[in-house]
Amino acid sequence: MREGAAARRERVLEAVRARGQVRVTALAAELGVSVVTLRRDVEELARRGEVQRGHGVARSLYPVPEQRGAPPVDASAPSVGLIVPEHHSYLFEAVRGARAALEAAGVRMALHIARHHPGAEEAMARQALEQGARGLLVSPRWRGAAASALDATWLAQLPVPAVLMERRPAPGSPLHAHDSVCSDHWYGAHLALDHLVSLGHRRIVLAARDDSPTARTLRAAFAHIASERPEVEKWAVVLTAGSAAASAPDPTRRPGTDEQEASLVDLRAVLREHGATAAVLHADVDALMLVQQLREGGVRVPQDCSVVAYDDVVAALGSPPLTAVAPPKEAIGRAAAELLLHRLGRPAGTAPEAVRRLELLPELKVRGSAVEAPAG
Repeated sequence: MREGAAARRERVLEAVRARGQVRVTALAAELGVSVVTLRRDVEELARRGEVQRGHGVARSLYPVPEQRGAPPVDASAPSVGLIVPEHHSYLFEAVRGARAALEAAGVRMALHIARHHPGAEEAMARQALEQGARGLLVSPRWRGAAASALDATWLAQLPVPAVLMERRPAPGSPLHAHDSVCSDHWYGAHLALDHLVSLGHRRIVLAARDDSPTARTLRAAFAHIASERPEVEKWAVVLTAGSAAASAPDPTRRPGTDEQEASLVDLRAVLREHGATAAVLHADVDALMLVQQLREGGVRVPQDCSVVAYDDVVAALGSPPLTAVAPPKEAIGRAAAELLLHRLGRPAGTAPEAVRRLELLPELKVRGSAVEAPAG
């Protein structure tokens, strides 16, 4: 089925944001459309104020860190394919980190953005290999356990070295013995809870998404940590979107059961039900919307409810700016690229090295949306 203009422009926008600047001719070839079509897409995105037009290029409105000291990469240089899902701003910083490491090594990065349908990542991997990619960095969408199981087989059988980026293989799956680099989201949940407990909060709610490995890991970690900490009198886990909720002691849900629900959870009602004075909110955009929802309902942040966001993509832009757990997104991409470069640099015929599964620790960015719990 032919891709519509709206979907194609989304892919153009994501490529521009991830790379900072793209040449129209190169991106047209990558997306398989004519240069004229690509120019029209860029013109429309510029008219909507989403990109900047230049002579033969499209530039992001958001700054991309300069790659100081990195040699220019020739278009004919060996390439590495990087596969990420569309509409996933969380991974943009990881893409920048990977790009910096690859270009510093004189290796060209080819970005492939997978649409949200079964088999999309596999199709992008095939395309990358057909275009001569020597290795792959892959961050599948993995909305649920079933999706990760389907991807495990083809990922494990790739004919080139590959590294999973910000994804943790399921224990016992074909990818268990596969290189991966990801954030330690258990530690991230610990940082959020520890900060709120240190401020005297004893009843705490987590409102998290249900459509990514990060969300599922965060929910399970929060439940485990909250149930083990004697200071926490009551806790609950609810889904950010949709009406269904899971409370202690059963915080897990079958992935995908509420994907069609679009409305945000009524967080004020959840806080009232559990007598909670603090909330951890995943992800950032939902956090900003939920804080606005609380404000409209007469609940002040942080005076009436302390908030810690999770992801730290746009949390600092909130009103008030939100304290947030910040996974090391750019460092994840850089470490994944460096691991892949190490694999590609090994001489043929040498003994295989041990598989590496790296976890990098998030950090807490304190901005004032969490304060001491109200007395009484």
